[in-house]
Amino acid sequence: MSADLKALADVDRTIHEPARLMIVSLLYISRETDFLWLLNQTGLTKGNLSAHLSKLEQAAYVEVEKRFQGKIPQTLYRLTKTGRRELDRYREAMRKAIA
Repeated sequence: MSADLKALADVDRTIHEPARLMIVSLLYISRETDFLWLLNQTGLTKGNLSAHLSKLEQAAYVEVEKRFQGKIPQTLYRLTKTGRRELDRYREAMRKAIA
């Protein structure tokens, strides 16, 4: 087995899960976004999206900001530097394995 293919065994499982990969990919291309936008883009249920965002927050890949826009609560999400770096590593490992 090649070293590149063997590296697949060590990919970040936090990012590798399909729903979380979708979330971090969306956050990678946007500066910040709110929960409803992520909900619409991913097609996940509110509970499922919330659970995946919590796991990403615990891993320090996503930061959360809760604020009010007028009287309406708004939750914003941003990919952290750590999250951005780990997604780049994940993408590189997948690229090497596929090549």
